[in-house]
Amino acid sequence: MSKARRYLITGPAWVGDMVMAQSLFMTIKQKYPDAVIDVLAPDWSLPLLERMPEIHRAISVPVGHGEFGLLARFKIGRSLRANNYTHAIVLPRSFKSALIPFFAGARTRIGYRGEMRFGLLNDIRKLDKSILKQTVQRYVALGLERDEALPPAIIPEPHLQVDNSNQERLVQEFGLTTDKPVVGMMPGAEYGPAKCWPIENFAKTAADLNAKGLQVWVFGSQKEFDLGAQIEGSSPDIKNLCGKTQLVDVVDLIGLTESVVSNDSGLMHVACATGRKVIAIYGSTDPAYTPPLSNKAKIVYLGLECSPCFERTCRFGHYDCLKKIDPERIEGLLLDGH
Repeated sequence: MSKARRYLITGPAWVGDMVMAQSLFMTIKQKYPDAVIDVLAPDWSLPLLERMPEIHRAISVPVGHGEFGLLARFKIGRSLRANNYTHAIVLPRSFKSALIPFFAGARTRIGYRGEMRFGLLNDIRKLDKSILKQTVQRYVALGLERDEALPPAIIPEPHLQVDNSNQERLVQEFGLTTDKPVVGMMPGAEYGPAKCWPIENFAKTAADLNAKGLQVWVFGSQKEFDLGAQIEGSSPDIKNLCGKTQLVDVVDLIGLTESVVSNDSGLMHVACATGRKVIAIYGSTDPAYTPPLSNKAKIVYLGLECSPCFERTCRFGHYDCLKKIDPERIEGLLLDGH
């Protein structure tokens, strides 16, 4: 009987990417049910990883985004040597992201060719973007053997566990009710305004939903508080929760919604992983590259001649790829089935 595999995985630095990485974790557990998976991750993501049953341990990497932190990475790696990892997978393509698995002595260290990582990685894969067109495909492919066919035939959909007791606590803390159907809204996107549907369209949609007997909860970070306030001010039955919750609180509260409307953002991927119906609005980005990983998601994308441009701000200043998406279209999709 072969010894169970022990994986050390260097996780990505962004919310949406970390959710998509769960497809890799699920693939490994499907192929090797006895595998033990530890994930190196930034502090903000540790509670999120705790909602992924495939993970044995989430390990904090207390080095800021963009920092090299050689000594810190060396100490973390050396502290993990006793775990005798059989495999490491490095999802980011930077040099520094491969250091901890190397220092930890993981026997097989897998990753894509990147910033001169020869030696740090001993199973270096070539990333063929014409075959692996989606981010999630690129993650899952690293969990396959070198000779397996690509792109992966099966991509498991991420699924985050909901904490019912935390749900109840949040409902009481914020004075929420579920006596009427709830629609969640995520008006922000860390990437920039070229990903953001106009806030006045969110507000109009929220007010129209209120008039039809639905309530709206707005989710986001403190950066989106003012956006949430604009939506909240459009009608009485709207709760602006931006900046008032932790990331896992959003997971639990989305679990109480019937549907969600979101820009292409990390929270969009979180919403998909809760199993809710999601209306995903794309502007400057390409839904073929980072699609919502859910069979309950519907993509709204105009596919104008100038998009996808992947710019943070519109080079022409008109933002037509977003402004020309009518609130009535989004409202119709949200109310479909009511």
